[in-house]
Amino acid sequence: MATAISVITRNRDFRRLFVAELVVFGSDWFVMVPLLVLLPELTGSGVWGGLVLATDTGINALLLPFAGTVADRFDRRKILICANLGAFVAALLLFTVRSATTAPLAIVAVGGMAVAKAFYSPAASAALPNVVDPEDLAAANAVAGSTWGTMTIVGASLGGVMGAVFGPYASFTVTTVCLLAGALLTTLIRRPMQAPRTDGPPPPTWHALREVLGYILARPRIRALVTVKTAAGLGNGVLIVFPLIAGLYGAGALGAGLLFAVRGLGALVGPFVLRPVLHHRSWLLPGLALSMALYGVGYLGVAAAPWFPLVLALVFVAHFAGGANWVLSNFTLQGEVPDQLRGRVFATDMMLATLAIAISQLGASAVIDHVNERWVLAGCGLVTLTYAIIWRIATRKLSLTPRAENVT
Repeated sequence: MATAISVITRNRDFRRLFVAELVVFGSDWFVMVPLLVLLPELTGSGVWGGLVLATDTGINALLLPFAGTVADRFDRRKILICANLGAFVAALLLFTVRSATTAPLAIVAVGGMAVAKAFYSPAASAALPNVVDPEDLAAANAVAGSTWGTMTIVGASLGGVMGAVFGPYASFTVTTVCLLAGALLTTLIRRPMQAPRTDGPPPPTWHALREVLGYILARPRIRALVTVKTAAGLGNGVLIVFPLIAGLYGAGALGAGLLFAVRGLGALVGPFVLRPVLHHRSWLLPGLALSMALYGVGYLGVAAAPWFPLVLALVFVAHFAGGANWVLSNFTLQGEVPDQLRGRVFATDMMLATLAIAISQLGASAVIDHVNERWVLAGCGLVTLTYAIIWRIATRKLSLTPRAENVT
């Protein structure tokens, strides 16, 4: 069985893709954490932070179906490079956010970065099975699943520290450097990022979207897998509360960064601890339901926690479950979906997740100035827990067979 270390050390192209994703995800948090602290200071309202988060996820949700089609039709390496460069240009606009009057420019900048990210994510996920050997795919998924968590720890904690010590604009500078580094690393990948197409020219965009929608609707297992991440997404309004919770305990910007970092630590550890589940297909669906439920229970606990260290521990538990959920569903989809549809299926998967996140964050933004922070946390946790129970009841008769389904 391949190990995480061996697949990184043996496969140069996977190593480059992994490091490129690390710096790209890290750049995300060098933007978000300072902005979530800066905007309330400039405007005197928590609404702006919620709008930034909702813009990020909402634009992703709207564009992902088209981005998935692009990932199946064009060179995925070029897509990743162009996405990094586009995000770099958008990030430059953050340096103009200096007052309440210019605060809306933060939404424009984050929106531009979200457009780039919408094209980056499905292309990277769909490319992964092509840059590793089949026997290394489980280990590669565990490693790739750790990129977001790793850089949430590094980006969120360092973003919080840099924002507190050097100001937010130093963090924005790091973001621009990271995006350029990600583009450079991707240019060095030599393996093809998609299988050769033998079935003629790619279909027009709308036909391609109808094709993948029909494929998903006709297969109960695929329907189940692309609705898994929605559970944690519907509870993601908790992120808006992080800076306020940190302030409630007197921890300030450093505490907000610490909350995001612990969130990332959980997402990093979860995939590695639960990696054995990937080799037992009968465990995957129950494991997905359990991970969703644990996320919800974790945030119900955060809402009631009287001490900041306990808050940090429960946030870790919630995102330990969330990180495991992400990797379990990604790995299973990669095995079930053929290459020519994989970009679009992953885009649909991420679209549903990000749409759920946007809904949750907009809902939290609407009430954050009027409802106690703890009630917002409890509401988000309860929604995720309820979704997990309903999902498990609906999928209880499904099973995962060893063989992937073919396109018909």
